[in-house]
Amino acid sequence: MKKITNVVVAAAAMLALASCAVNHPEPPAQPPVAPVVSGTIGERMQTVTATVEKIDLKKRLVTLKGPDGKSVTVEVDERVKNLPQVKKGDQVTASYYESAAYEVKKPGQAEPGVTVAGAVGAAQPGQLPAAAGAHAITVTSTIEAIDKKAPSVTLKGPDGDLVTIKVRYPEKLEKVKVGDLVEITYTQALAIAVEAANK
Repeated sequence: MKKITNVVVAAAAMLALASCAVNHPEPPAQPPVAPVVSGTIGERMQTVTATVEKIDLKKRLVTLKGPDGKSVTVEVDERVKNLPQVKKGDQVTASYYESAAYEVKKPGQAEPGVTVAGAVGAAQPGQLPAAAGAHAITVTSTIEAIDKKAPSVTLKGPDGDLVTIKVRYPEKLEKVKVGDLVEITYTQALAIAVEAANK
């Protein structure tokens, strides 16, 4: 669990750093605006560990044996510079995280559209291979209709398409109105690390 938490924290930090990496003039300070309604649509975390069975450095192929005893051979991308440090018996751990969350805002607090943020990082030369990456997509849509009996809301996306979504917590519909904006953010983070075999 600690490794997964570290993956999520590292991914969040990388996203924050990615947004700071480009020089933009700072907008005037504005007080933060609390969303009308917010919540999590879903969240999933998973960690898998496999053992290196065989390596072909010339062909850049690594055969991994998973916890179920099955083996799989993967081709390692040329961008992975530290492949020669990987040895038979090393442990490869991959941690994956994804979530979807939403916030409802009043008109003027957000604009319909799509934003994407992401970042990647890799191990330093000479270290065992490791990489982490995070990717977040936020889609802001306008509430076109509310059906409290269904219960559902109809959203108009940035491209003008309409989609009707069933509401899990109908009591939250009391706080929203037609014309409000819904920001849905989908986040993925992946971290892969190699640990040397115990001698």
